[in-house]
Amino acid sequence: MNDMQRAWLGVVSADHTQRAVQGGFIQLNHGKRYGVARLRRGDGFAIYSPTEQYREKQPLRAFTALGVVADDAPYQAEPMSMGERGTIQPWRRRIEFLPVHRAMLRDVDLELTRRPNWGYQLRRGLVPLEVADFEALLSTMA
Repeated sequence: MNDMQRAWLGVVSADHTQRAVQGGFIQLNHGKRYGVARLRRGDGFAIYSPTEQYREKQPLRAFTALGVVADDAPYQAEPMSMGERGTIQPWRRRIEFLPVHRAMLRDVDLELTRRPNWGYQLRRGLVPLEVADFEALLSTMA
């Protein structure tokens, strides 16, 4: 991880994170291309899960997965149902997920979370993350 140049934080519910880890991919913002297109091979990728289940209000506030981008470009997956949102053909990226355990937000000290109103930017679904923050998460979650 010493040669890592960039890292990212994606916001994904824990149940969807589990599917992503099992499948070795990430998809963001309901499968839109723009977020995953920003990633480059070798970038660190951390997942923050505000909730355990998608559309659930009960907060989780945990970092639930870490990995490294393992491909060179976004790809479109098979069409999938999004319930009342209809059927989409999501854009994804391959991620080599690392064997890690959850870390609760309150247990991790990050440059990101020291900024005022840091949580507001998470609404975008993908935010740049300092490589030092990625490394701090890795040491906490390993």
